[in-house]
Amino acid sequence: MTDATTNKIARIRFPKHTSPYIFALYMATIMAFLMSLVITFSEFGFGPHYMLNVINAYKVAMPAAFVCILFVRPIVVRMVGLTVHGH
Repeated sequence: MTDATTNKIARIRFPKHTSPYIFALYMATIMAFLMSLVITFSEFGFGPHYMLNVINAYKVAMPAAFVCILFVRPIVVRMVGLTVHGH
């Protein structure tokens, strides 16, 4: 891409204070989907309705994961600070 093309792409940028919420959203989205894939496969196997079952599980898992990450993230950040040099 050229500089002219790069400058024309619209980007949504959120304020820095929203970082924990954006982090939680991205993490919940990815992890809930991956876990839905794995748990659905382990419970029901790979059948004709596999993806439908995954999506149904994801509808429950994603909001739950988002809320859990909001609560757990500060604890994890503190634990990392206590166990890693330089924090």
